[in-house]
Amino acid sequence: MTKMVAVTACIAGIAHTYMAKANLEKFAKKNGIEIKVETQGAMGMENKLSEAEIADADVVIFAVDTNVAERSRFDGKKILTVSTSEVVKDGEETIKEAIARINN
Repeated sequence: MTKMVAVTACIAGIAHTYMAKANLEKFAKKNGIEIKVETQGAMGMENKLSEAEIADADVVIFAVDTNVAERSRFDGKKILTVSTSEVVKDGEETIKEAIARINN
């Protein structure tokens, strides 16, 4: 099974952070993909990804409009970076792009 992890973070850290998380989870499930999403919003870092989850992931999605906290945790991983608004508008396309990144 394909495994993905993601970080979502918008400038305000409120709406888009959590809407992007919901869309990634929805479309990953629809495509039979296991995903865990860490949010870096107004409440700080939530659902923090473990080292094992990051290591096991085939690809990392950064759905962000700001800097990713503790970004070095993802060194050496295949990373797809998109804006939160892209994921909110078309989460399925983001998942498809991430799958393509795995295969490249």
